Amino acid sequence: MRTVITNQQAIGLSRTAPSKRRAADIAYDKIETLISKLVIEPGSPIVEAELAVLTGLGRTPVRESLMRMVSIGLIVQQPRRGLMVSAINVADHLDVIQTRRVLEQLIAANAARRATAEQRKTMLACSQRMVEAASRDNLDDYMEADQALDHVVHNACRNRSAVKAVVPLVVQCRRFWYAYQHEGDTAMAARAHQQMAEAIASGNEAEAARHAGLLMDYLEQFARCVIDA
Repeated sequence: MRTVITNQQAIGLSRTAPSKRRAADIAYDKIETLISKLVIEPGSPIVEAELAVLTGLGRTPVRESLMRMVSIGLIVQQPRRGLMVSAINVADHLDVIQTRRVLEQLIAANAARRATAEQRKTMLACSQRMVEAASRDNLDDYMEADQALDHVVHNACRNRSAVKAVVPLVVQCRRFWYAYQHEGDTAMAARAHQQMAEAIASGNEAEAARHAGLLMDYLEQFARCVIDA
């Protein structure tokens, strides 16, 4: 099924991004957001020319970003059908969370040890934004704050290998949440993120890892609710 994207969405995606970022990275972020929010639905064909117009970045960076998405399984190559957005496999999602758990605990512990004072302050601010967005039941604002929290924690941990491994899993979890948000409790999830951010900001590595695990406990519970529904 082909997804119709409104002019308003196209305008928002075409806003000028900071020039220091690679065009392919900007294209990746914009297309990934469309897929994560289900604006481009699972099973939809990927039309490179349309995405180039939509992002305003040309076909070369779009092509590069799409190949990155193929490598993490967000987009699949179908024989004789070209590129398509991958399906959301509910059962496999538990494996995603199991793998993500190990990486998130490592990242949280490293961030607790290595974060700067400014990064710790930013973590707390991002998690508070998540709590406030959850109280308004605004999922887009919640996810925006969640991504900002991920960004600062990933930078603070200074472990590029762990971050490179976890980012595709985070993307899959974000898309899963948008698809099955009716089974989730955004306020509870926001509080779990806030407690993790507070533990990291405190500098206590053991507590940071423990709260990262508790956050994964909630995501696993959420996934099981979807499976059992």
